[in-house]
This record gives sequence, structure tokens and C-alpha cells, in this order.
Amino acid sequence: MAHDHSHNHTHGANKKVLMVSFIIITSYMIIEAIGGFLTNSLALLSDAGHMLSDSISLAIALVAFKLAEKAASPSNTYGYKRFEILAAVVNGVTLILVALYIFYEAIDRFSNPPEVATTGMLIVSAIGLAVNILVAWIMMRGGDTHENLNMRGAYLHVLSDMLGSVGAISAALLMMFFGWGWADPLASVIVALLVLRSGYFVIKASVHVLMEGTPQNIDVNDILQTIKKTKGIQGVHDLHIWCITSGLNALSCHAVIDNHLTIAESENILHLIEHSLEHKGITHVTIQMESVAHKHDNSILCTAKNEPPHAHHHH
Repeated sequence: MAHDHSHNHTHGANKKVLMVSFIIITSYMIIEAIGGFLTNSLALLSDAGHMLSDSISLAIALVAFKLAEKAASPSNTYGYKRFEILAAVVNGVTLILVALYIFYEAIDRFSNPPEVATTGMLIVSAIGLAVNILVAWIMMRGGDTHENLNMRGAYLHVLSDMLGSVGAISAALLMMFFGWGWADPLASVIVALLVLRSGYFVIKASVHVLMEGTPQNIDVNDILQTIKKTKGIQGVHDLHIWCITSGLNALSCHAVIDNHLTIAESENILHLIEHSLEHKGITHVTIQMESVAHKHDNSILCTAKNEPPHAHHHH
């Protein structure tokens, strides 16, 4: 259970980091939106829109962490751990919608750029950049931005936000020095492309988890060899590896063992396998032991068909 403990520790750290980031970003997003309206800058507004999706994503991530703590129940045997992944999907879709809206607004502004209060725009976007750098630093230091999909999604948001602020600063400077009115919608389009890209990747990763895809950091062949190499194992079939939620990988398979092994000996084999798999990032292992005599399919992957229950008469 030592593994679980560390999972909970990073969980707590992640939650604290998210809470602080959420408060900072939401407060600044409101300031930036007001600044965008007052200065009439689409780059600022689009950055505020980006920050809004940020603050939504942080709120969702917080709720997801809260729900993931709810205990498993007979109706939800895994608890609510998957909520995190659903949240990531919602977050990705929000990002794509925000991006499309910015494109739509920018098209009109290219043909007739409105007056923009550039000094105000510059000040607001500069503070925005500072705020984003601060939040990214807090996340890097305190949270698990590498493994956890939820934290990573939130962190990527903040990074692309930073680029949004840089875009708004550059646009403000270009308009101040060269009077290039189109710099503002251009900056907002660049932000929108970034938003679109991060939305796509968050959705892609989440759908992979929902489709019970093999976790990205797991090499199936390596896992298979690890199980097969264990003394006493004669064969492996019906192997499944999937991800319950970020950082929680599960495996189930059937393993063929010698007929004459005692239950205690089989359990030793099981412990050895569980121990090796834990080092390879699989924490939830279910192995069905079978003797050679047990009628089984030799295919490594599952060959079960979707047949109606009555089609299975006694073999």
C-alpha cells in the first residue's frame, strides 16, 4: 500500500496548488476582461477568454480531485476517479469553442481595425504576463504536472496563456510605435490557435483513457515479458492494460502455471509479479491463475465476442 500513500500525497499537493492558482487566475481574468472592454482590445479580450477557460479548467480540476476522493461504492466500484478524465474532455471542448469565437471576432477586425487604447492595453497585458509566470512557477514547484492529466491540462493552459500575454504586449507595442491596427486581431488569432491546439490534445488524451486505451507510458511487450519471465509461469493470455485515471494503471490477465503447484506457491508467484509490475507503473493487478489443463485460448489479447448471453450454451 506504500504506493497509494504517495499517490495521496501528490494528490493533496496538487489540490493546494490548484486552489492558489485558481484564485490568482480568476481574479486577474476579471481585471483583464474589464481592461479589454475599456481599451477596446481583442487581444486582451481573447487572452481574458483564454484565462476564463483556464479558471474553468482549474475549477473542474479541483472538483475532480474532490470527487476522486469519494470512496468506492457498490454502484461505483472505482469510486469517482474517472470524473477527472470527463472533466478534461469538457475542458478541451470549452477551449475549442473559445478559439472559434476569437477567430470569428478577429475576421471583422482585420478589415476595419477599431481604435485601441494602447497604453492601457500594454499595462494590463504586462501584469497578465507576470501573473501567468507566477502561477506557472507555483504549479511547477508544487504540483505533479508531469503524470497527472488533470494537473497537466491546467498547467498547459497557463503556459499558453503566457504566450497570449506576450502576444498582447507585442500587439500593443506595434500599435504604439507603428500604428499597425491589425496587430491586435493578429495577436488574438495567434492566441486562438494556441487555445485550439491545447484543446485538441487534452481531448485526445482523455478519449484515449475513456476508450480503455493502453497508457502512454506502458510498453505492453515489456510487461508481457516481465510476467512470462517469472519462475513458474508457463504462458499468459487475455491481457488487458488500461488506465483508471491519470497515474492509476490497471492490468488483468490469465496466467498458466504448473499443475502441481500449491496455493501458497502460486501466491508467491503472484507477489513476485505484482512487485515487478509496480516498478513499471501498474498499481492495480488482477491475475487469474490457471493450470495447463484449463481450456483456454492461446491468444495474448482477449478474443471474447459480444454475443448475447443465451448464445453461450454449455461447452
